Amino acid sequence: MKIRRFVPGDAPALLAVFYSAVHQTAARDYSPEQLAAWAPDYIDGARWAEHMRALRPFVAEQGGQIVGYADVQPNGYIDHFFVCGQHARQGIGARLMQRIHAQAQTLGLTELTADVSLTAQPFFAHHGFELVERREVVRDGVTIPNALMRKRL
Repeated sequence: MKIRRFVPGDAPALLAVFYSAVHQTAARDYSPEQLAAWAPDYIDGARWAEHMRALRPFVAEQGGQIVGYADVQPNGYIDHFFVCGQHARQGIGARLMQRIHAQAQTLGLTELTADVSLTAQPFFAHHGFELVERREVVRDGVTIPNALMRKRL
């Protein structure tokens, strides 16, 4: 597996990873209505690509296929952290988390934070993150529970 920086042509594959992570992996913790609000069937590709360019995520490739991605912002916030539903629980998330920690060290960060789904909370806890606050996001009138988690470095 290879972890590399995002390039603009990655955006459509990252959208596919995001959609499958939400609709496959998170399906055990969220209702179909919540999943559809979180990752609707239509997401504007140009807006998505612009958002990915701004995030500059790390991209996980396996066998030439993009199977996950994650970012860490200069303030230590992890905005996106997703592994393709077909490749969940294969160590891809752990490799991405290692890369985020390496980047945090390079940036001289003292903590990492993330708004984490119910599904991802055990994974983040395993990597040393602590629950700060339970939250709810409302998208298209649908309430989606998550949690703010933090790791002091």
